[in-house]
Amino acid sequence: MTEPPSRPFLLAIDGPAGAGKSTVSREVARRLGFTMIDTGALYRAVALAAHRAGIAYEDEPGLARLLEAIDLRLEEDKVYLDGEDVSLAIRTPEMSLGASRVSTVPAVRQGLLRLQRDLGLAAPRGAVLEGRDIGTVVFPDADAKIFLTASVEQRARRRHVELEARGEKVAYEDVLADQIRRDRSDTERALAPLRPAEDAVVVDSTGRSIEEVVGEIVDLVRERIAMRGQGD
Repeated sequence: MTEPPSRPFLLAIDGPAGAGKSTVSREVARRLGFTMIDTGALYRAVALAAHRAGIAYEDEPGLARLLEAIDLRLEEDKVYLDGEDVSLAIRTPEMSLGASRVSTVPAVRQGLLRLQRDLGLAAPRGAVLEGRDIGTVVFPDADAKIFLTASVEQRARRRHVELEARGEKVAYEDVLADQIRRDRSDTERALAPLRPAEDAVVVDSTGRSIEEVVGEIVDLVRERIAMRGQGD
């Protein structure tokens, strides 16, 4: 008789900013009954905390002290910083770029690594972890790995629509420029650069509906679950 797995099923969804990872990950988690873990939100929250404390994004000693002092939690779709719901405050273009910058600091990546792993392993049934280096660094032994991408123009258009829906007036050209800068920062950084894991399935969402992308990933996960001996 096959022994049950010793840990929950782990699905890593990595990819560049604006590829639709959050939307896709949330729907995949809902369909599978998994816990959704937005790891990018953790880096955004650290950037926000640093901004509020007047700590430069490249100040490693200062950021290390900051991480020891703050209380950072994820609860469903909410992000809490020292008990404050900062879910909206971390979704500005400034915090997006700030997250990209603090994520290059070794002390920040190391400080958040354990938290990300603890969150994934604490999921009661399974976890969908969305970020930049889940399949390569956080959980290189994840049961399934997806690298979700899209053209930079489409990603910028999606981001532009999101910002306008929040009442933020920003030109599409500025959003595209920010997107290109963030892509360059994420892929060229020395520490955990953005790249697909060798065993990741690359899914391009350009010109595709959320339903199509989610369906493809859910089908893949169900196949892996069956292979893992858990049943459907």
